[in-house]
Amino acid sequence: MKFTSALFGAAALVSAVAAHGDVHEPSTPEEVAAYHARQEQLFLCAPKLKVYNEQRRKKLQEQLGGIPSTDASTMFLEGAFEQDGSAQKTLECSPAEDEARMRNHSCTLTPQVTQGPYYHEAGHPIRQNMAEDQLGLLFYMDVGIIDVNTCEPVEGVLVDLWHANTTGHYAGHADPDPDLYWEGPAPYGVRKGLLTKFPRWNTFETWLRGAWPTNKNGVAQFTSIFPGYYTGRATHVHIKVHTKWEPYQNGTFKTGGIVHTGQFFVEDHINEVIDKIHPYTENPIKNKWGRTRNWDDSLKIYQESHQNGYFPTFELTKLGGNIQSGLYGQITVGVDMKKDYDRTSTNQVPYVLHEEIWGDSSD
Repeated sequence: MKFTSALFGAAALVSAVAAHGDVHEPSTPEEVAAYHARQEQLFLCAPKLKVYNEQRRKKLQEQLGGIPSTDASTMFLEGAFEQDGSAQKTLECSPAEDEARMRNHSCTLTPQVTQGPYYHEAGHPIRQNMAEDQLGLLFYMDVGIIDVNTCEPVEGVLVDLWHANTTGHYAGHADPDPDLYWEGPAPYGVRKGLLTKFPRWNTFETWLRGAWPTNKNGVAQFTSIFPGYYTGRATHVHIKVHTKWEPYQNGTFKTGGIVHTGQFFVEDHINEVIDKIHPYTENPIKNKWGRTRNWDDSLKIYQESHQNGYFPTFELTKLGGNIQSGLYGQITVGVDMKKDYDRTSTNQVPYVLHEEIWGDSSD
């Protein structure tokens, strides 16, 4: 996929997303029927989704001049669609004209999977600017949420994002367990390339974590830095979509219902370019183990999340004349609002020591 300059927008991606762990494939007759029904939605949603994403890109282009480099409140404006009277119906379902194209722009929900080891059940701030004091390439993320049952944007759900910094670390998880300091990546098996989960050493770090409710157009936008990489994993951004949530006075929230858990990815050739930009050049594993390419993602997360026509990869636009000016990433997620997954119901993939699994030839 090519990224475009801000003056020449390309068609934005509509995707369903997957997260750490094994995909739950439909097995019972009821699950298979439900899965096929959701697949059919892609033929209905896609034509209007093209209009929806064009509206979002248009407003981006109008707002690119003279904005502060990290101020999401000026980058993204509430009511940006109000000039177009048809905005409230941009996701109205209609038949798809190009089956092959629609297969690559699915708006259906992928199977629910696990969240990974570095999510914090409490303490994610409600904010658009996630960057805090982290250095890195400016990265605006524009996330649209639609209901696959109606093809309509979903207002008021909380989009919750988190990702690694330029050196591949998550807030609160800077160092490995002292007993595992000299541990190397798993040499084979489903966890090939991964280290054991780094413990959470503090509760006060919140950088590169943030949540924001979708507006009336089903959109939540964030200011961050482009994510770094760590051993075993392709570059990615995590997402949860909360349908029930309660804000706290300290600016965080309590969740009561989750409709989706997943990840977004970036094309490998973009990652290769950004690897040459400071401070991504300082990643400590650059010359030790190197980055993991999308096709070799551990736990087969990238591979499985792109099956059946799904494409959870950001469509990227340069914010200026060169990539160092920053990037704008747009993506749309289809969720099934008839589902309501309890926040404790996601089965966590066990992040065990390597010696516990190396002998398992079934991997």
